[in-house]
Amino acid sequence: MIIFLYGKDTYRMKEKMKEIVEHYKKVHKSGLNLKYFDVFSDFEDNIKQASMFKEKKLAIINDLFSNSEFKERFSEKKKDFLGSEDIILIYQEKDFIKSDSLYKFLKKNIKSQEFELLTGAKLRSWVKKEFEKYNSEINPEALDLLIEYSGNDLWRMNNEIMKLVNYKNKEIINKKDINLLIRSKIETDIFKTVDAIAERNKSKALKLIHKHLEKGDSPLYLFSMINYQFRNLLIVKDFIEKCRPYGVILEKSGLHPYAVKKSYSQSYKFSFQELKKIYQKIFEIDFQIKTGKIEPEAGLDLFIAELG
Repeated sequence: MIIFLYGKDTYRMKEKMKEIVEHYKKVHKSGLNLKYFDVFSDFEDNIKQASMFKEKKLAIINDLFSNSEFKERFSEKKKDFLGSEDIILIYQEKDFIKSDSLYKFLKKNIKSQEFELLTGAKLRSWVKKEFEKYNSEINPEALDLLIEYSGNDLWRMNNEIMKLVNYKNKEIINKKDINLLIRSKIETDIFKTVDAIAERNKSKALKLIHKHLEKGDSPLYLFSMINYQFRNLLIVKDFIEKCRPYGVILEKSGLHPYAVKKSYSQSYKFSFQELKKIYQKIFEIDFQIKTGKIEPEAGLDLFIAELG
């Protein structure tokens, strides 16, 4: 069986992928052989190889349409994989051309789900349900303001929801709380920190960060804001590299207009490769923090120190 997940809303898509994995773990109590593949020969060998046990195989292919060699060979044998007793999960984050013959084949013959960016009533409903998951409540005015500030970037929205839930401790969240926590001075200073990084001024960047740490601001939140801003820069820079006008970036990026405005000017201070390298460094340090290998504050210092 093949499952195909794709779309611009990578947050909900990853949540769906987790849901699928957890489902098959529960169903196949004798064992689930879960593997990720980016080389076709490894994938094909895994599917063909009979298991010595009764375990079920779940093969995850990330960004199939961005891997030309994998896509070409998968297309050649696509009909063979339709009858597979194992589960093949294709997870496509990056954009691709929907007139592609493989896409048409997958849409016609397998289970697929597209994750478009949420807007309007659907976005409001999603945010309200997220608060309800934590037995928390937000009033309508505060909900409108939260969406205005965060847009439909659900990665950021999730961070902001968790922050509000922890701050209010099951009390109703109001407009005052949004203004206090979401559009704080930290956000403004993160732009200054990114500017300092662009200027290769590590001492200034460290000084700005430590000013917040000395006041007792959370190093995890500071790091999440740096992560968020460089992710925005990468998104905007990608549009610029493709010669897309500002209006298209506003419409298609899924970012709040305020975030687009700030990121647009900052993105010219970095090359696309520099941004990819920095974002990879953020990913590595974030992993070290989450696995307990380093403390969050040390992670912030390490991030600045290891920049080129």
